Amino acid sequence: MTSFQSAPARILSEASPWWQPDPNHLLSIEGGRPLSGRYPISGAKNAVLPLMVSALLTPHLVTLQNVPRSLDVAVLGALLHRLGVGVSWSDGDPRAPLSLTLCADRVHPGEIEAGLVMRMRASILLLGALLARCGEARMPMPGGDSIGLRTVDFHLAGLRAMGAEITLEHGIIDARAPDGLHGAEIQLEFPSVGATQNLLLAAVLANGTSILGNVAREPEVVDLCTCLIAMGARIEGIGSSTLAIEGRHALGGVLHRVMPDRIELGTIACAAAATGGEILLEGGTLGLLGVAAPLLEQAGVGLREVPGGLVAVRAAGGLVGIDVVTQPWPGFATDLQAPTMALLCIADGAGTVTETIFESRFRHVDELRRMGAVITVRGRTALVRGVPALDGASVMATDVRAGAALVIAGLTARGTTLIDGLDHIDRGYDGLAYKLAACGPRLKRCTG
Repeated sequence: MTSFQSAPARILSEASPWWQPDPNHLLSIEGGRPLSGRYPISGAKNAVLPLMVSALLTPHLVTLQNVPRSLDVAVLGALLHRLGVGVSWSDGDPRAPLSLTLCADRVHPGEIEAGLVMRMRASILLLGALLARCGEARMPMPGGDSIGLRTVDFHLAGLRAMGAEITLEHGIIDARAPDGLHGAEIQLEFPSVGATQNLLLAAVLANGTSILGNVAREPEVVDLCTCLIAMGARIEGIGSSTLAIEGRHALGGVLHRVMPDRIELGTIACAAAATGGEILLEGGTLGLLGVAAPLLEQAGVGLREVPGGLVAVRAAGGLVGIDVVTQPWPGFATDLQAPTMALLCIADGAGTVTETIFESRFRHVDELRRMGAVITVRGRTALVRGVPALDGASVMATDVRAGAALVIAGLTARGTTLIDGLDHIDRGYDGLAYKLAACGPRLKRCTG
């Protein structure tokens, strides 16, 4: 095992090679090769981050298996280390998932480093856990992808209802609960995944019972509830829009396996169909995709469950335009919007993509247009008219999922595509380029 405690207290530990951003910030893709073989689906990026934060709720060991080697995991590990949490991980195959063990027996809730907080939106989850465990937290406003306003109002309002005293001045959140948090009835204005997770983390150690209404029902929220219950939390209504949480005085340790990444699953299924390949997505199931599965099948993505995973191919009828509207679970995931748009760019006919979750999540459109895509945006709806083929170009990944869309486009395009801004892709995907390269395409990371 390699330990964070043996490394200098720097922004990112140098104790493990994967813990640093890859200096090769460009991805070169020679298009036109179909995907084939096996592609292992990693642990879910959107699930592992709140699971890591849950370690703050107990002095006992929290061990997480199937942890993706993503940059967000590295940054959150560094944040937790700065708060006094011992973080260690399994050494071994550099391409295999991590096993992380966290020990928060000596938490010191000083001001959380701005340089780290500004790198990831999920750092806001530290607020609820620190208030519950330590009665105080001080942190800058979080950063992350620029895909919309994504305010923290729902988080702060819910924590205030539980007794927290919170001020927000000059971009700094100062929160205190000197007498501890108490149970409350909270109705979210929108089923925000982050706000639901934050209030869950706070409520499990609050005094009394909390009723959370209009909560997010995403599988990643269910995964967090499952882990917290294994730690001793009392939660009812899991998977529904209302959660009842009876606060406990203390929680225990846990060994928990992170759920597979449904967004990576959908992304690579789109890539397989777009390239005309056939690939086994190891660990994938139709259930993970939810309503996205039949919608992708309508677009020409053939999906078939087999022992060990999900086979994705291009359907015999080819790719066709469809209409997609993003919605909270059980609706079509906003994180699959950009990869699906890349697929529609080379489908027969026209399709539409309507984004209802984030107001600025079409930044990939201009980059796809550079490759020959025909897309018209009106408000929150993009009209995509399929073309026979895209052409390679130099493009920029502006956020995690936009980067994935450009990878799909590059895999199908004529000629070479050069994608800049791979740090965005590294935030959300575990070794995407390396895993794809093992499935046939010619692609490599480079510096220019």
